[in-house]
Amino acid sequence: MTVSPLTAAALAERFSLGLHGDGAVAVDGVATLARAGRNQLAFLANSRYRSQLAESAAGIVVLREADAEAAPGTALIARDPYTAFAKIAALFEHRPARPPGIHPSAVIDPTAQVSPGAHIGPFACIGARAEIGDGCIIGPHCVIGDDCVVGAGSELIARVTLVVRVRLGQRVLIHPGAVLGADGFGLAMDAGHWIKVPQQGGVVVGDDCEIGANTTIDRGALDDTVLEEDVRLDNQIQIGHNVRIGAHTAMAGCSAAAGSARIGRYCLIGGAAGVLGHLEICDRVVITAMSLVTSSIHEPGEYSSGTPLTDNRTWRKNAARFKQLDALARRVLAADKE
Repeated sequence: MTVSPLTAAALAERFSLGLHGDGAVAVDGVATLARAGRNQLAFLANSRYRSQLAESAAGIVVLREADAEAAPGTALIARDPYTAFAKIAALFEHRPARPPGIHPSAVIDPTAQVSPGAHIGPFACIGARAEIGDGCIIGPHCVIGDDCVVGAGSELIARVTLVVRVRLGQRVLIHPGAVLGADGFGLAMDAGHWIKVPQQGGVVVGDDCEIGANTTIDRGALDDTVLEEDVRLDNQIQIGHNVRIGAHTAMAGCSAAAGSARIGRYCLIGGAAGVLGHLEICDRVVITAMSLVTSSIHEPGEYSSGTPLTDNRTWRKNAARFKQLDALARRVLAADKE
């Protein structure tokens, strides 16, 4: 697929950006500041890369107004260069065509409903009473279990498994290896042996969500596990049963939320962070990477836990003193009273 060159003037008009320099300059792709050629567009959003601006060969650079005078050539002025770049880059994204139809190797239960406008790829398997909406793309080796619903315009790239009672909204994107609707981790101890608690709920995913590769979302024990609209999950994330994640929240790779946790809207959860079960996090909370949330959060803001990285010798000395903190605190209190 060949992308026709787009001029700076056309991009400025299309995305309501300011124009600095020659509006006739045209590009047919995107790249980093360091690697871009004269027919490519780059962006500057982080001041630490400003030194690359003067030497960049990019035909067009998207940047803030404060950096415009330092641009050697044509620039597009944006309040948020990264967001503007993301919108422009989408024009140059190469996506293979997926014409409607069912591959001969696909296996579809007679009770399933598949829209004529859907694409069902090689070796896909669609179970009883499942529903596949218009414009959906079900990639190779995907498994759509019984009573699952895939909303219009959604795409399961490859090897995605919807186990049972999973309902996807419209335009949901799921990357390879993700599993939605597996059993939640429900166990009861009886006379020294575990008894499995039946997981009879499902998973509900709202419109415009994205779920990363090898991420797992367990179905609920009784009620559903819920992702509201526009939730973005990175790769290798674990979402426990009956978790609810509010709209527009994003979670970075290897983070996890244990069963029945409730995470608010517009939250950001850093990589490898964990949220314990049955906790509540209010809207607009940022949890930094590697943090562990052990109690509910009721005020918006940024939260962290853990100790910063240091050399091993210093860390071992500090670790040895952790056990002395309580006694030290008591001595300070006693001294204050005196």
